[in-house]
Amino acid sequence: MRFVIQRVKHASVTVENEVVGKIGRGYMVLVGVCNEDTEAVADKMVDKMIKLRINEDEEGKTNTSLAEVGGELLLISQFTLYANCRKGNRPSFIDAGSPEHANALYEYIIARCKEQVPVVEKGVFGAEMAVELLNDGPFTIILDSKDLEGPRK
Repeated sequence: MRFVIQRVKHASVTVENEVVGKIGRGYMVLVGVCNEDTEAVADKMVDKMIKLRINEDEEGKTNTSLAEVGGELLLISQFTLYANCRKGNRPSFIDAGSPEHANALYEYIIARCKEQVPVVEKGVFGAEMAVELLNDGPFTIILDSKDLEGPRK
């Protein structure tokens, strides 16, 4: 599982000219799922993301979590995070999770986040989406489950 977390001043996602998700200060997160991912992996990823101390404190140091700043979340599914660009110039997406598996875990992640964060918005799984954001920092973190849980077997 991969999360690309961007700390934002605001972000939104539009589908067919309609804003379907919009947040103020917080994280816009691109979520990629592979077939080996499980709910246990999702739990670890959500826990790590929520607890990341990547927001500025009163002294301007990167030292506070999402909860401490009252941050919001915008979660957007993105299978292209599993693009394989090793051969040729056209990416392969065979490493991405099947749509059924990926959507189930995406919805699970949204539900888990809603347990801990008051404002959680989302995109539309599988839709063509336009994402707008004002990156704060800029500050971008890439979380990969293989880095959190050790090598896959």
